[in-house]
Amino acid sequence: MSTHWRSLGIIAVVGALALTGCGRGGGEGEGTGDAGAGEAINDEPASGEITIWAMGNEGEVLGDLAGQFEKENPDATVNVTAVPWESAHDRIATSIAGGETPDISMLGTTWVGEFAATGALEPTPEGVVDESSFFEGSWETAVVDDVAYGVPWYVDTRVLYYRTDMAEAAGVEAPTTWDEYKAFAAALKQQGAASGVSLPPGGLDSWIYVTPLVWQQGGDILNDDGEFDFTSQEWKNAFEFYQSFFTDGISEPVRLEGGEIEQKFIDGEIGSFFSGPFHVSLLREQGGPEFADKFAVAEVPGDKTRTSFTGGGNLAVFNDSENRDAAWKFVRWLSQPETQMKWYDISTDLPSVQAAFDDPTFSEDPYLSVFAEQLKDSKAPPAIPTWAQVSAVIDQELEKVTRGDQSVDAALEAIQQQAESIGTGE
Repeated sequence: MSTHWRSLGIIAVVGALALTGCGRGGGEGEGTGDAGAGEAINDEPASGEITIWAMGNEGEVLGDLAGQFEKENPDATVNVTAVPWESAHDRIATSIAGGETPDISMLGTTWVGEFAATGALEPTPEGVVDESSFFEGSWETAVVDDVAYGVPWYVDTRVLYYRTDMAEAAGVEAPTTWDEYKAFAAALKQQGAASGVSLPPGGLDSWIYVTPLVWQQGGDILNDDGEFDFTSQEWKNAFEFYQSFFTDGISEPVRLEGGEIEQKFIDGEIGSFFSGPFHVSLLREQGGPEFADKFAVAEVPGDKTRTSFTGGGNLAVFNDSENRDAAWKFVRWLSQPETQMKWYDISTDLPSVQAAFDDPTFSEDPYLSVFAEQLKDSKAPPAIPTWAQVSAVIDQELEKVTRGDQSVDAALEAIQQQAESIGTGE
């Protein structure tokens, strides 16, 4: 997962830490905004105890992989703590405030800028990984003010899931452009779907669905001067295009909760939707063998580009780590292509290292190969400490637009004003 709601109280704690600094102090190479790479590590086996926090399913199964690291490094012990996603952000913020962090923590990609601003994260050591071995959009999730804090561990991106039988009956193929996308979704609705494409009508994390429409036109969240750019023509076009799916009745203004979208897709109530790789196995399991040939995935349709959202999970080492050398050696080991393939077998998380996708597991799979191509054109929001607050404003104003309670121009002006008031935190 990449974005998670958190309490305003914890945001305030992190904001205060960003102003005062923490950890071992704000010295060079210790997590400050103008730091360079961290001190390099050697190639000797790791030793000592390594503590790591991992969220959700990753926390439940990482111990299986860590055991293989311990066999290769017999003097090292990896202690994994599984942390529920819903409490992870608060727990990390509290551990930073109390100076009681683990050696390593998994971070949602949109958290990196926020926690890096506290001074708690150590810059990635020089040479610990090869930056060019990662997907560009994924690597950028670890970079704050030109400094990398940790590395991408696994990646996630969004593609278009669609009912092939309904598309065939309607005489349409997977769309590549905005115009084709609109016509495609309308055609699936005509085949009996309540929603030709299921889109959230605003609310939590709906920014993930509308922001790629901005990127696809060449627009962005920040302009070249590092200022918020929500009143640009690209944002207006994106909001109007997104709104049109609701005003034209192509998408029902209903927010589906976890588990609902799979069954509605299988039942034909939804003709298409956007999601990550985890939905492939869910649909196979819930739809059964007879449903396997009734759906497919395609890269997202676009305008100038077909850019999608990228997220996933990163690994960061804290300045207060008691075994910094071994911690980075574990992170380096987790970043090796062969280790990433082992991790996929255990967790089904997509590798962050591009070379892993050369394996037939991905290159010959009709679903996973599409995700591999989409990752070449995927992007994340800027790694700024205040992104959680700013994105919440986008979610709120987008909902007003899709429900007809606010004009696009008024919504974007409200987002711009509130974002400027919140600031970038830098």
